Amino acid sequence: MAQQTPSGIVRQASALSILWGVSLIILGMLAVGSPFLAAVAVNAFIAWLLVLAGVVHLTVAFHTREAGSLIWRVLVGLAYLFFGVYLIMRPALGVASLTLVLASLFLVEGVLNITLFFQVRSIQGSAWLLIDGIITLLLGLMIYMQWPSSSAWAIGTLVGVSMIISGVTRVMLSLAVRKVTGTISSKLAA
Repeated sequence: MAQQTPSGIVRQASALSILWGVSLIILGMLAVGSPFLAAVAVNAFIAWLLVLAGVVHLTVAFHTREAGSLIWRVLVGLAYLFFGVYLIMRPALGVASLTLVLASLFLVEGVLNITLFFQVRSIQGSAWLLIDGIITLLLGLMIYMQWPSSSAWAIGTLVGVSMIISGVTRVMLSLAVRKVTGTISSKLAA
């Protein structure tokens, strides 16, 4: 088995990162093209994750030896199951509720990306983090300002836009890493 050079490893990792970025861009475009379908899909995905988490909590609960822990875990598991099934049975209400959760997520993600930019701003291509953070923060604010009337289209559209921006950011940062790695490799070879 041939051993890879460090620049080969970086090149391979950046290729996977570029592939992931392009996938995010494509999925984002699909979400923007069918925002209500994307919103229902996000709701269904989260609802089924909640159901799965409830089943796991209940399974773990019955493997617990302590009575207090058993009761607590059963209650938590039942809560997960209840909310998951509720979101499956009432997708419109789920979409409206998830719209507020998504707004909160975008606000937090935007602030964190902007903060990360200030920590790594000396790295080439880091401005994309700032751009991603600002756009994500604005998307979060836009959801809050238009809720609940735009819940049916906002969640799919905004998830799609966020995915496109994150995909472009990933591709651009991966290309910058490749460029830096290529420059370092050529200087070391010389």
